[in-house]
Amino acid sequence: MPDPVPLLVLRSSRVLLPEGERPASVEVADGRIARVLALDDPAAAGGTDLGDLVLMPGLVDTHVHLNEPGNTEWEGFATGTAAALAGGFTTVVDMPLNSLPVTTTPEALTQKRAAAKDKLSCRVGFWGGVTGGMGEAEIEALLDAGVWGLKAFLCDSGLASFGAAGEAELRVAMAALARRGLPLLAHAELATDTPAAAPADPRSHDAWLASRPPSMERDAIALLVRLCRETGCRTHVVHVADAGSLPLIAEAKAAGLPLTAETCPHHLCFAAEEIPAGATAFKCAPPIRDAANREMLWAGLADGTLDLVASDHSPCPPSMKAQEAGDFVAAWGGIASLEVSFAATWAEASRRGFGLADVVRWMGERPAALAGRTFGIAEGHPADLVALDPDARWTVRGAELHHRHPLTPHEGREVRGLVKRAWIGGRPAGPGILQP
Repeated sequence: MPDPVPLLVLRSSRVLLPEGERPASVEVADGRIARVLALDDPAAAGGTDLGDLVLMPGLVDTHVHLNEPGNTEWEGFATGTAAALAGGFTTVVDMPLNSLPVTTTPEALTQKRAAAKDKLSCRVGFWGGVTGGMGEAEIEALLDAGVWGLKAFLCDSGLASFGAAGEAELRVAMAALARRGLPLLAHAELATDTPAAAPADPRSHDAWLASRPPSMERDAIALLVRLCRETGCRTHVVHVADAGSLPLIAEAKAAGLPLTAETCPHHLCFAAEEIPAGATAFKCAPPIRDAANREMLWAGLADGTLDLVASDHSPCPPSMKAQEAGDFVAAWGGIASLEVSFAATWAEASRRGFGLADVVRWMGERPAALAGRTFGIAEGHPADLVALDPDARWTVRGAELHHRHPLTPHEGREVRGLVKRAWIGGRPAGPGILQP
């Protein structure tokens, strides 16, 4: 039996509570928020004074590829969760692909949990995968094993072991998920028979962009909306890149369908026309689109069409990025950003007039709701907390990050917000403190 968590009192002139930011003292007992007191309450005497640091709930990232077991040279539980914690995330949810085996069976989930033992710096949950050819019995067994929901690709994932789910598999999976109130997460691109003609130069990001036209996203989202209406399944569209898809999402929401959607820091920070030739660190799917599209994604967050921001941290060994040739077609698609995800988003959000509470809602409250977790500094909630200097500006240097590899498109970028301390379940956070 674990040792009891000692009483903890944290005081700050800036505590981010569900009703807003104010001075307060937060009392933690047995790993949970016990009381929120006035800053000068005598009961808070002797606690830890955080001064003007913002005491806020730890963030939640529901789209992380930790890649272990099997591809630990890409990323791993130790390095990935250390990066998450340094970036302000106290919970991440691991995607079912890029590990070996992929998480499509109860046995694979057991291997995941075993691989994570004694390596975690933050809480980790697991999505399962639904792939082509899976039947109802396989899907039900995976759900019984304890995954938090299922992830599907509607197009080629790039891995033979994680084939695209067709409409038949999606319908079966979504019906099973609906019975349990769990979500389907979908990579929403459908292959098109008539892709736009790609420029001849594979060193140009335009070559990659032209091969993934916006119609791929729109067709896939239209299919998901139809199946969501048919099954009643909670349906989540991951990494929306095409702002032209937003009206489809907004219409589904207006009709009362349980549809949610996310975008990613790289779609909010970068623009296609700014990507240098050969800079394959920027390759991802769906691809980064132009600056006008980027601003419409920000507008989608502002009006609630987009619910949340998730990193889609999907690293690989630098050798797989075809950097010498600078070949966007040959390079592996995926962006390493977990540790800088919040700071990059907060920097861009603040420039556009959004507040810290907005970013915490997009990167904490709403991802937690997707994953079925409680969130916020409120009585009875887990004491997963972060002390943040929200105004600290720093320059991203990949070699200084906790990720397995230093390669990131955020290299040299000035970001905002620095995590100073963190607690998980009321304990000071650090390597190896948690079990999956």
